[in-house]
Amino acid sequence: MTFLTPLALVGALLAIPVILLYMLRLRRREVIVSSTFLWQQVLQDSEANTPWQRLRRNILLLLQLIILALMVFALARPFMIVPAVSAGQIELLVDASASMNATDLPGGGSRFEEAKRQALSIVDTLGAGDTVTVIRVADVPAVAVPATDDAAALRAGINALQPVQAEADWVAALTLAAADAAGAQQASIVIIGDGGLGDAEGLPGIPGEIRYVPVGVADSNLAISALAARALPGQPPQLFAQITNYGSQDADVIFDLRVDGALFTARRYTVPAGQSLPLVSESLPDGFGVLQAGLTRPTGSRVPDYLSADDTAWAVAAEGGARRVLLMTAGNLFLEQALRSLPGIQAFRGDVNRPLPAEPYDLYIFDGWLPPGSLPDGDLLFVNPPGNTALFTVGAESSATANPIVRRDDPRMAFVDFDDVNVLKFKRITGADWAETLIAVEGGPLLLAGETGGRQAAILTFDLRESDLPLQITWPVLMANLLEWFTPQAVVSAPDGLLVGQTMAIRPAAGAAQVRLTLPDGSTRALPVDRETLAFAETGAPGIYRVEVLGENGLMQSARVAVNLFAPGESAIAPRSTLSLSGATITPSARDEIGQREFWPLAALAALLVLLVEWYVYHRRLRVRTMFRPALRQREVVG
Repeated sequence: MTFLTPLALVGALLAIPVILLYMLRLRRREVIVSSTFLWQQVLQDSEANTPWQRLRRNILLLLQLIILALMVFALARPFMIVPAVSAGQIELLVDASASMNATDLPGGGSRFEEAKRQALSIVDTLGAGDTVTVIRVADVPAVAVPATDDAAALRAGINALQPVQAEADWVAALTLAAADAAGAQQASIVIIGDGGLGDAEGLPGIPGEIRYVPVGVADSNLAISALAARALPGQPPQLFAQITNYGSQDADVIFDLRVDGALFTARRYTVPAGQSLPLVSESLPDGFGVLQAGLTRPTGSRVPDYLSADDTAWAVAAEGGARRVLLMTAGNLFLEQALRSLPGIQAFRGDVNRPLPAEPYDLYIFDGWLPPGSLPDGDLLFVNPPGNTALFTVGAESSATANPIVRRDDPRMAFVDFDDVNVLKFKRITGADWAETLIAVEGGPLLLAGETGGRQAAILTFDLRESDLPLQITWPVLMANLLEWFTPQAVVSAPDGLLVGQTMAIRPAAGAAQVRLTLPDGSTRALPVDRETLAFAETGAPGIYRVEVLGENGLMQSARVAVNLFAPGESAIAPRSTLSLSGATITPSARDEIGQREFWPLAALAALLVLLVEWYVYHRRLRVRTMFRPALRQREVVG
């Protein structure tokens, strides 16, 4: 053991005046007399002849010396050399994502609480000259405590951390840590979490040494991984759901569905380990508004479900008025049937041998045909375009249609499965920089969509009749997604809702003055309408968000948006034994650095306890003296 401030030990010399005070103190028996006049000379002689007294045993003196010794010991800041995870400039990244809410630790504690304990342990072993920056890794990473060596500030910042119910943005967190550590002579990044880094695993060139402190022990978790309502041709709306077992044991679960708050169905299922179970419900009631699905462990189940954040999901019915759609085709029953089967669509077929009708439409679908001259105002869907337009250029045909890739993270591709779809050939499209590729094959894109010139447009680059897409269940699902995306759309274009943490794009109607949002916890937010599209990013909690557009005369529009945690990277709670980062494999860190653990708080606490004992002894003596004084006076009067 050694001391950080050994000069404070000089304070032990204060014991000398404490002892002298006790030696100078005169102790005499109190006697009540009629007058002090005759005793003045005796007092003067006594004070002159006995300035010092023999030091007697006194428990108060002993206690005060112990207090002084403990205080001096604490001021000297004693410490011991102990092993530490890291040293120097430490970037401490604490995982606060949804998976850290898992309660798989002994005693039912959460992973996040254990992560905070690990972080506090690192703070407790800081060496001289070490500094720590605490970064909370959530959907929006943030610096919780800037670089400092103040252990008290670090402890307060770590104890104040809270987890979220969203995916963590590790790319932004590691970038933030790398920027903060730049220029430090000895820098290290310490990651405390369960190991799910997502897209950050491919980040190159992260400076400093990377260390990993794993948290978590089990993988057992069941989750609702998909939930949506769809209307198939000629049928009422149905619920499409999916339950995924991310654990290593087969698990029983009860799936319940509530429609507008009332229980609609509840059934028990067995989900095999590591697999998903798709569900299609019975016909939903007409005019339903909100669907809520939940998972419950049946009585007697021995397989735990350690993460509850993904056991509930929501879906809302499509809202908004009927959309006028003009189909320009020489004859395509697949398109006509799809438009007739979709709710909220008023479909009209035009004559390709005549000019476009003069009345406006919300959406124009051009199937193998283009209007002469300029394109009409409104949204556009091009199917197998025969030539160039102002929006794109049509190139040669290609038969390289193998290995289709669907952009799964795009809501327009929800439940779209192209693995079993066969396409004979398609046309190469160039010059459409405004569009995103939603479906692609080896030769190029099959479906592009985006916004340009204030309207939405999509391009299907092949002839439907030269594919088996119209014969697949994917066809009505794809058309429903695209038609929901096209304007005029609801206030919020999110037919299948949003993921927790995603930004909500709100498009209020013309003349709107304010947008009011009601969050799942009942709180409200107000947004001024100062642009065409408003962005709302406070979607950190799953549930139903209500959006209301207010004008001068009251409510103009309203919509409900479901926000869910459909995140396989968070629901798969099995902790990683290693990390892959910057092309290297990072194993759990051993404490091979040198740190120091201080003991002054214990000494200060002991000094406080001894002080309380000293206070009690002193006041007890006073109470005893007070009790005996009346008896002394009585004896003197009687004498």
